Parts: sequence; structure tokens; C-alpha cells
Amino acid sequence: MGIAKRDEGSKVSSDINVTPMVDVMLVLLIIFMVVTPMLQHGIPVDMAKVNSPKDMNDADKEDALLVAITRDDKVFFGTDKVNVDELTDKIKDKLANRTDKTVYLKADQRAKFGWVVAVVDNVRAAGVDQVGLLTDQKKSGSLAPPSGATP
Repeated sequence: MGIAKRDEGSKVSSDINVTPMVDVMLVLLIIFMVVTPMLQHGIPVDMAKVNSPKDMNDADKEDALLVAITRDDKVFFGTDKVNVDELTDKIKDKLANRTDKTVYLKADQRAKFGWVVAVVDNVRAAGVDQVGLLTDQKKSGSLAPPSGATP
């Protein structure tokens, strides 16, 4: 009788199968590519905080016309920096083929009131039906005036 020799070690593969890892990484890449453009819409500004804001879900749409005013009085139409005098013409061009003539305005809470009024006036001069003023929800229990306000 002969001795039986087991040859299990030659059948074992020590190579790492990276195909499942590549599949997972591609799925994650696609998810991040889809989600990233949705994270921020327009120019970031520190909007005024109010107790009872009105929901304006249409402002989050990709084709919404959004005007932003920063604290240092810069005006952006979408993500493009514009001069206030050019704003009326740019909005007229965008409104030419649209039935919904609503423009959303988000202004920094420290922007000068007169500057915001001038921008709203130029927006209205373009033939806009409605101007939506975007605000943030005030945190509960917070009754302090905005920073920089004098009593």
C-alpha cells in the first residue's frame, strides 16, 4: 500500500480578486458625480434669518433664475458676476422663451439695503412678474438682532 499524498496547496490561489472592489468604486464615483452639482446652487451668501419663511422649492430647480448679492455688493446672475447695469439685459435674454417669469433673489444679510433695492429695480425693469426673496429659517429661541445691527 502506498502513502496517499494530499496536494491541496497547489489548488489555492493567493491572487486578490479586485473586480468587486472596482465595481463598488465605480458605483460610488457615479453617485458622487450625480450628487455634487446638487449640493450648491448659485453663489453662497449668508441670507437673512426669519421666523416663518415661505418655501420656494422652485428656486432649487436647475433652470431657476437666481440673482445673488454678496456682502461686498457684488451681484451674480447664476454663477456669473455681472454689473448691475447689465443685469436687466441678461435677465431679458433669459426670459425671452419662458412662460414662468420669476426671478429669485438671495442677498447677504449684511448687504446694503439701497443696493438690494437697486438690484430689485433692475430685475423688475426686465419684465419679471414675481421676485422671490430667499431667506433662511431662524433657529428656535433666537430673538437676537442680526450682527452689525445697532439699536
